[in-house]
Amino acid sequence: MSEFTLLPPLSLYIHLPWCVKKCPYCDFNSHTFASGLPEQQYIEALRADLEQQLPQIWGRRIISVFIGGGTPSLFSAETMQQLISLIKSHLNCLPTMEVTMEANPGTVEQQKFNDFYAAGINRLSIGVQSFADQKLQALGRIHTAGEAKRAVEVARRAGFENINLDLMFGLPGQTPQQGLDDLQQAIELAPQHISWYQLTIEPNTLFYSQPPVIPDDEDIWQLQQQGQALLESHGYAQYEVSAYARDGFQCRHNLNYWQFGDYLALGAGAHGKLTRADSGEITRYWQKRQPADYMQAAAEDKTSDREVVNESQVVFEFMLNALRLKQGFSLQQFCQHTGLPAAQILPICEQAIADGLMQQQGEQYAASPRGYLFLNDLINRFAE
Repeated sequence: MSEFTLLPPLSLYIHLPWCVKKCPYCDFNSHTFASGLPEQQYIEALRADLEQQLPQIWGRRIISVFIGGGTPSLFSAETMQQLISLIKSHLNCLPTMEVTMEANPGTVEQQKFNDFYAAGINRLSIGVQSFADQKLQALGRIHTAGEAKRAVEVARRAGFENINLDLMFGLPGQTPQQGLDDLQQAIELAPQHISWYQLTIEPNTLFYSQPPVIPDDEDIWQLQQQGQALLESHGYAQYEVSAYARDGFQCRHNLNYWQFGDYLALGAGAHGKLTRADSGEITRYWQKRQPADYMQAAAEDKTSDREVVNESQVVFEFMLNALRLKQGFSLQQFCQHTGLPAAQILPICEQAIADGLMQQQGEQYAASPRGYLFLNDLINRFAE
């Protein structure tokens, strides 16, 4: 790899792995708890973990933080204040840094959200999934449609002006009209961002071992087309496969993932990616999945496992992310973020353009409308 003159942007992901209940579709690293959360022990583990990682990123600025789970809003406001203070005291943070926290509508309290906002969290991602109580029950969610709407009101009263709603479609027994009704109710709440994505049946989930009856491909296709038109008509521009935002409210943290930026990873099961300034070598690393194992490893200064990403993996992983974006990527971005020459991918891009799967507009290379329909096939061309 060539020497880097400019490192990619750097974000921070923090995983808080506990939930009240494990949803049957969820394959994330989340764990239910039988008694109280070990909040202070976990914060100390995060502190030890961060201090071990600091020498790798001296002088680099953090552009965004994402606190995911699990259900981070289960944690107390006092603990969240400690966490934000830890971040700001140890890291070089952009003054306008986006700080997102995931929240479950079933864990919303007004004072708690007031305190979250005061702590420095400035973006909320609320896991609504559906506004139909029957569908929520089928998904194993602990909240109702009414509680989901109340969560948005509570967040606004607390001061949040950047709110994302997570919404699923293709739910068990869902008709296209029911899916559109869900989406319409989300739009009426006027969030700045909507993540609208299809339910997928993943291995190691209850739905995988006991599959529900989900809509057929024709109904899914109809709903996608109508839903995207509905979102666009209300000012939500699609900028990624499942991400729609009002102007200026694209998620900076997720954009950094999709643009193949770097990210620190703290917490049980978290994954990170870092680039060396001297060689351009890219390393991926991952933390212990079980919270108890992670906390013990942090106390012993040996939290993560890691691997160096080889050139063929770098090309594929860059494309796996960048081609999800409607705007795609520039060759300059490819070279900057991978350390590889543009010649590495140009022949594949040119062939994909000839086949109608990619398009070039100025300096940007992106999936064409047809390529977006066959995105996996397009991305796999760069694995060869």
